[in-house]
Order: sequence, then C-alpha cells, then structure tokens
Amino acid sequence: MEGLGMTPEFWRGKRVFLTGHTGFKGSWLSLWLSRLGAKVSGYALSPPTDPSLFESANIAERLAAHTIADIRDLDSLRRAMHLAEPEIAIHMAAQPLVRYSYSAPLETFEVNVMGTAHFLEAAREIPTLKAVLCVTTDKCYENTGATEGYREGDALGGHDPYSSSKAGAELVTSAYRRSFFETSPRNPLVASGRAGNVIGGGDWSTDRLIVDLVKAFIAGETPLIRSPNAVRPWQHVLEPLWGYLTLCEALWNRQPGAGSAFNFGPAPADAQTVSWIADRLSQLWGGGAGWTRDRAAHHPHEAHFLYLNTDKAATELDYRPCWRLEDALSSIVDWYKSHAAGGDAAALTLGQIAQFENDRKLAERRT
Repeated sequence: MEGLGMTPEFWRGKRVFLTGHTGFKGSWLSLWLSRLGAKVSGYALSPPTDPSLFESANIAERLAAHTIADIRDLDSLRRAMHLAEPEIAIHMAAQPLVRYSYSAPLETFEVNVMGTAHFLEAAREIPTLKAVLCVTTDKCYENTGATEGYREGDALGGHDPYSSSKAGAELVTSAYRRSFFETSPRNPLVASGRAGNVIGGGDWSTDRLIVDLVKAFIAGETPLIRSPNAVRPWQHVLEPLWGYLTLCEALWNRQPGAGSAFNFGPAPADAQTVSWIADRLSQLWGGGAGWTRDRAAHHPHEAHFLYLNTDKAATELDYRPCWRLEDALSSIVDWYKSHAAGGDAAALTLGQIAQFENDRKLAERRT
C-alpha cells in the first residue's frame, strides 16, 4: 500500500518525547530513533535491571534530554515535556511484569493507570504535539480462553493486577481521546498500541522466558520452566516498534482511523508453546543446553492461550511481520553470545536494527 509503513526519512529531526526510555523496549526504540536522526527526550526511572541495555549501550549520550523521574510525578512530567517541546509523544513507561504485580498491586495500578493519565494530562498542554501514542499490551483483553485472536473491539479486562491495570490504561487513553483530544481538529490524534511477548537481545528482566533461559545457559545451569504448554504470540522487539513508528506517522498525517487502538503481533504460525521456544532456543544455543519443568505446587495465575488478530493493522497501516520466530530466536542467540564474548551492546543492537531494516526493504520489494 503506497504511502504506508515506517519511512526513515520522516523521523529525521523530529522531536520525540519518550517515557520508559531506560527499559528494554524503550532502549531499543531510543537507539532506533537516534539512528533515524530524531531528537529524543527520554523520561523514566533508572534502568530497571542490572545489567541493562540502556547503560551498557550508553544510550543517554545519544539523547537530546535524559530525565530520571517518576511517571507518577505529574509536575516533573509536565516540566520535562514542556522543555522538550515534542512533536510526537510515545508513552512506554510501565510496571511490565505479571508476577511482580501480585506482590505489588498498588504500585502496578499507580504506574500503569495513573501514569498513563499523567502522561495524557501533560500531553494535552503541549501545543507542538501532532501525534500521541500510548503503548499497552496484548494482556489488556479479557482472556476467555478463546483460540482465535483478540480484536481491538473485544472486551478489556484481566485476571491479574498487571493485565487489569493495562486494561485500565486503555480506558484512560480512550477517555482522554474522546473528552479532550477529539474536541478540536487542531489537537493531535491519540492512539494505543497493543503488543506482547516481545523478545530480543539486551533484555535482563526477571520472570521472562527468554531471559531466564539465556541467564541459565550462560551460567551453565538448567533452567526451570513453569508453564511449558502455554501459548503466546512471540515476536522480536523490532516488529512492534516498527508498528508503533508506522502508527505515529499515520497519526501525524491524520490518516482516517489512526486515532484508535491497534494490535501488533506475529504471524499465526509464530504463536508457539513455551516448551517449543525452550527447545528451539536450547538447540540454537548448543553446548548441551536444555531445560526442565518446574514442578512447584503453586504458581500465580497466567493465561494458557493468548493471541492477537492484526487484521486492522495490516489493512490500515500495511503492518506485516518481517522476521519469523526462527529469525528472532537466531538473532537473540547471536546478541547474547556476542555480548557475553565482549561485544559492544550498542553496536550489536544497531547492527540488528540495520539488518531488520534491510530485510523489511527486501520483503516489501517482493510484494
């Protein structure tokens, strides 16, 4: 579809305000935007993990502004956003872990729900803004156990504090969009992006399958897997980020329908079980790597099956996955092995971004 898709030239010189820039996804996006020539002002807490991609890749040096502050601090957020004078604002700051939400439910709701409200409240005071994107998750849907993919109009909800907090963030985004941003054609368009089970090099978060596997492999240990039969829509981190950037361009250009919710997920064949991922990653890692099932009597509730329908993004944004799951897993093994051998984190990440861009260009030519 001519005119759709992420265009690198669009981002050159654009002023972008990005919350959550020190996290895993935020670090990849900060590097990518910087590579594209955007002027990124980041706002987030200190990197949530040690080690972190943000620090190991020295991402702060590439930013126009780097503010360490809490998304729950509205006054601080307002000051940072006013100083940045952004044209595009992307909200990725979050408490992103399901299991942690059971031990810190109030923090989870404060960060994910009120943090989103603070971001949108600050954004509606910025006259330079032309596009606003709130990033949530595939877990914002009320999981009924259905085996077909969830669509953007399906019911929101969540069994655990994390999932329900993200459903709440979606409701906040919708309310602000309709109550404040849609009241004038001069206001920026507002959208939300829903993606989940994002994987890639440089992630060191707790209670994530790929990270748990890689940490164990590096240490020469055998990792324990909680739910080997659970099915998830696995995708490399660059896939949804490409979708977010594409959506921001559509918002900027005031494309009809862009100011709404969009799912970003993999091809149906890449919705695989946890055990399939563990087996394939073990094979790619080599050296006798393997895993075993965690036989503990009780684990917090997690959905057994989750998949997103991405027809809307395909039709309206020409969004289609580029890297299949095998490609994603191979790139992950390459990243962590190279990093463990002393490879530069920024160079590794930027190299994979360049490869992804080239592969996407080739895929577009074939279609």
